[in-house]
Amino acid sequence: MASKVAVIGSGISGAVCASILAKNGISVTIFESARGPGGRMSQRREHCEDGRELLFDHGAPYFTLNANNLELQSLVNSWESRGLVAQWKEKFGSFDYSSKSFVNVDEEVNMRYVGVPGMNSVCKALCQEPGVETRFGHGIGRSDWLMDHNTWSLTNMDGQDVGHFMGVVATDKNTFLSRFTDVTGKQPPIDLNSDSEVGFQIKEIPAFPCFALMLAFAEPLSSIPMKGGFSFKNSEILSWAHCDSSKPGRATTSERWVLHSTAKYAELVISQSGFQKPSPALLTKVAEELFQEFLRTGIDIPQPFFKKAHRWGSAFPAVSIAREEKCLWVEKRKLAICGDFCVRPSVEGAISSGIAAAAKFLERLAT
Repeated sequence: MASKVAVIGSGISGAVCASILAKNGISVTIFESARGPGGRMSQRREHCEDGRELLFDHGAPYFTLNANNLELQSLVNSWESRGLVAQWKEKFGSFDYSSKSFVNVDEEVNMRYVGVPGMNSVCKALCQEPGVETRFGHGIGRSDWLMDHNTWSLTNMDGQDVGHFMGVVATDKNTFLSRFTDVTGKQPPIDLNSDSEVGFQIKEIPAFPCFALMLAFAEPLSSIPMKGGFSFKNSEILSWAHCDSSKPGRATTSERWVLHSTAKYAELVISQSGFQKPSPALLTKVAEELFQEFLRTGIDIPQPFFKKAHRWGSAFPAVSIAREEKCLWVEKRKLAICGDFCVRPSVEGAISSGIAAAAKFLERLAT
């Protein structure tokens, strides 16, 4: 019987790790509390009042490929050959609120890639590969390391036994951080207090929150010269904007934009409203405030026919907990912890961490 590993979380880090393990003959089960894969690479599906469907990459807008990273380049090349990703060749830059002008057209040497037809396309494909079973809507509520049997016993949020595994890959920070307790009233599923080798590294992983604003317009915003994306300078409210419909493989029946707030603005809203799930009224208020700041650019921006905000409660990790190792490894319990918080707050950081976690298991099994 093939070795079995449980991967908690179906973001790009977990999906990449699961795929590599499966290709090496290890049976993998991915547990995901959400309805679909992707994490911050998920694609948001919205409907207008007239029934029209709109799709938005409301989290990570793209990822970059450094030609010096041969391991990542090989992966991306394979995804591109399968039609899962494509280069995004639009212009990028920044907008300065002080001068009310676009500045610094970005001459980025690294290539920008997006998932096709959505940022979550890679995660979807990897979660469906041979040897990988994915259980959506199955958050892990408890995990027990059975020392006598040298295996993990996992239980879902409803208290049901979901199986025994020879190893676990934790990519969802909630499985081992105290914020799990804040949401559920229970202890985190993975207790790292007894593992002094890693426990001190992850008492908490600070992260910056962010609000995303999804906009759809009937006509193109022709006064914006950078349809890829641009950062905002000298704004305390907006940090980023990109034209989602300018990406390869997207519908062009409308022009869709995604704006991201600054962490400062998001923290202020959360300090006033609390960290619980935001109400529709609060999201409507946030959407209007972000849009008004967009109008304050002085750019000719018509009224959108769709406008909605979403909150990313812990969008961008503020620290790297693994650095050169790229993941944390608990040898005595065959536990790998990986994600962008281990390397750097980016898609490519998460991919590198997932690759490193898979390598730890393969190295362990080879001995």
